[in-house]
Amino acid sequence: MQITTKAIVLSSIKYGDTSLIVRAFTQSDGLKSYLLKGVLSSKKAKVRPAYFLPLMQLEIVANHKNKGTLESIQDVKVAMPYQTMHTDVVKNSVVLFLAEMLGNSIQEQEQDEGLFNYLEYAFQWMDVHKLSPNFHILFLLNLTKYLGFYPDTSFKNLPFFDLLEGSFCKTPTLNPLIQNENLDNFREFLGTDFEALETIQLTKSNRRELLKTVIQYFRFHVHGFREPKSLAVLNAVFT
Repeated sequence: MQITTKAIVLSSIKYGDTSLIVRAFTQSDGLKSYLLKGVLSSKKAKVRPAYFLPLMQLEIVANHKNKGTLESIQDVKVAMPYQTMHTDVVKNSVVLFLAEMLGNSIQEQEQDEGLFNYLEYAFQWMDVHKLSPNFHILFLLNLTKYLGFYPDTSFKNLPFFDLLEGSFCKTPTLNPLIQNENLDNFREFLGTDFEALETIQLTKSNRRELLKTVIQYFRFHVHGFREPKSLAVLNAVFT
């Protein structure tokens, strides 16, 4: 079935000498993988490799057979031209990290309008604003709302947070916990938005510790989650 849909690129890898395999989160059908035959060899083709940088927002015309195989793309255009996402060195490091986190976390092969709208908004906001060193932490915590494991904030003044249960607790459990200063920092991100990021002041070491904890939280709640290889680069950028 031919369909026109918006899509956000998660990854593209070279296949053979001339082709690409692209994974994208589509507005119409969730996660999809596409084989772009010969895209690296033809200079006159409508579908250009430059369209498939991480987190690019596209409008594609695609054939979706929905049989679990690689799909195909007939036409593509940029739906939202970025101003800074791929040209600012620091932002591009965050782009690579978030694209990898999304690729490791999104498993839905069906429409999820709420998740798509969140990604679309978040990346447009990131593109046109000065980058906060805390952006990626808030992005990931808010992402858990759409993945189904946002922290239960009913008792967020309690002294421990159970990473497996996803909730605050009064006494330590046998599960991995957030506590002390790391928990204070964790609380600051709950219920906030991108506009308020500048009010959150973290030291570099505290930011790194909190990000490590957030990634651990994903590991416990996303089946088959893999550690992001781009984390080392991101830490170097914010060191």
